[in-house]
Amino acid sequence: MRLNRTKGLLAAALPVMMAGGCVNVTAPDKPIVINLNISITQEVVYRLDNKAKTLIQENPGIF
Repeated sequence: MRLNRTKGLLAAALPVMMAGGCVNVTAPDKPIVINLNISITQEVVYRLDNKAKTLIQENPGIF
């Protein structure tokens, strides 16, 4: 029984080993180009209390 199991495994493994083949890896002829089109926008939101707002309006050259 053990001999039959070994023969069965060998019979199943033989086609897999024969079909193994060779793998070739070659570099491309042209360079790889990656286009990154990124748009970054930033929005700043500020709030002033009435006292600070009045102070800035009275003294426009403060900043």
